[in-house]
Amino acid sequence: MRLIKPFLFFLIIPLVAFTSLHKYYISVTQINFVEEKQSVQITTRVFIDDFENLLRERYDESITLAIGDEPKTIETYIGKYLKESIKIKINNEETALTFIGKEYDQDIMRCYLEIEDVKSIESFEVSNKVLFDLFKEQQNIIKTKINSKQKSFILIREKDNALLKFN
Repeated sequence: MRLIKPFLFFLIIPLVAFTSLHKYYISVTQINFVEEKQSVQITTRVFIDDFENLLRERYDESITLAIGDEPKTIETYIGKYLKESIKIKINNEETALTFIGKEYDQDIMRCYLEIEDVKSIESFEVSNKVLFDLFKEQQNIIKTKINSKQKSFILIREKDNALLKFN
């Protein structure tokens, strides 16, 4: 019995230690086509600390998110990065994303984007490379509601785009 306790101790401690090191790298993007507003509305949810690390690496090491009095440059950086990382083609035409803003909810940052003047959607292609340049394990979950049809898929670094057809 005396030998079993030390054996279990040395077996269990490494398992517990390594599980705390593992972290999931996930973002969730909801894309809705609001036909009556002729608008595609996009909400991207990402962990604040992951996005903060990205902004520090790309733009400025002193950036801190989710504080009361953030400099306006942070929104500029967020919008710039999201517009570079998320590309959408509607009916085989590239679109222009407008960054509307962001808000914080505990450890999540919600970013809002929009594509205006969309009259109809026959095909919808989305590429989402958010955080792929920082985390090789990153997965970006995409949920769409277009033409009353809901679709979901996961994008990874090796397959960062998806095409939906509605004809």
